[in-house]
Amino acid sequence: MSHPQLLTPEEKLADAKKLLNLPRIVVICGSTRFMTEMTEADLRETKAGKIVVKPAFDMKSPHELWSDPVEAEALKVRLGDLHRAKIRLADEVLVVGDYIGDSTRAEIAYARSLGKPVRFTHPEVDPDA
Repeated sequence: MSHPQLLTPEEKLADAKKLLNLPRIVVICGSTRFMTEMTEADLRETKAGKIVVKPAFDMKSPHELWSDPVEAEALKVRLGDLHRAKIRLADEVLVVGDYIGDSTRAEIAYARSLGKPVRFTHPEVDPDA
């Protein structure tokens, strides 16, 4: 007797997005030094009919929410977890900028490990090219 194959959480999410007829979801990744470019990419992807998620702010800019170094480090960890959740939610990843640092490199590897397509505004920086 054969047992039905259970769907993975990722397959259930993909099925739910299809049933809801949601547009493709793109997550923007890259160094926060490219926040202006990320905003431009957000505009272009949204105009193309996609749902866009991206980093909300640059922690290198002074702000009272991360003025305490201990709290800032804890926030950085939570934001990393949140961004990986955005990658899991997305259908594709767009890497913005002409520089890939360690964090972005890890995000690219994570997205690819999940089978997510990864595009680059500057394809020459693709670590796997």
